[in-house]
Amino acid sequence: MTAWCRAIGAGVMLMWLAGCGGSEEEAASAPDDPEPVAEMAEPTSEPAPEPTPAVPPFEEPVTIDVTSRLGSDRRLTVEGETNLPADTRLQVLVERELSGVRWRERVSVAEGGFVAGPFGPGSGLPDGDYLVVVEVQEGSVQPAAVRERLGEENEHLQGPLVEQSRHGLGQVARYTKRFLIGDETRRTQDRVEVMEIE
Repeated sequence: MTAWCRAIGAGVMLMWLAGCGGSEEEAASAPDDPEPVAEMAEPTSEPAPEPTPAVPPFEEPVTIDVTSRLGSDRRLTVEGETNLPADTRLQVLVERELSGVRWRERVSVAEGGFVAGPFGPGSGLPDGDYLVVVEVQEGSVQPAAVRERLGEENEHLQGPLVEQSRHGLGQVARYTKRFLIGDETRRTQDRVEVMEIE
């Protein structure tokens, strides 16, 4: 019986070793057998998203040209042409020099120009000296599309009309034109435009 137990024990041992050996063989042969490995994806040459074209900065000297019309009601309409980008916000101011009375209007550039007014009281502008001032407002109040061209503080503005903002908020551009209303003022020696009623 002892021999029979030994034979059974040896058989179990052999089976156990055979089971272990089979797994060692498989483990040893694993590198030779190609296993299904996730293939390395080659970098696909997808076209990179095209960068949105940067808006070119405004590089021309600022130009503003103004003409004024005095209507039959003796109120003033100011029309202007400019090379500033569309939607640039401007402030148009008409001031009577003798009294310092002012009328102002905010307008935006459209198709290279702007119109403001009519300025003056309901009774019309009295005879005298007047100033028309057109000012490009600070960058902080400009629309985003305009800031892209002119800069956050209008730093791309250039030319003889450009000056520092009084409030330290970057640059502005200012155009001033002096004119006279009335017959008596025709005797002046100053270089001014004399307005006539239409």
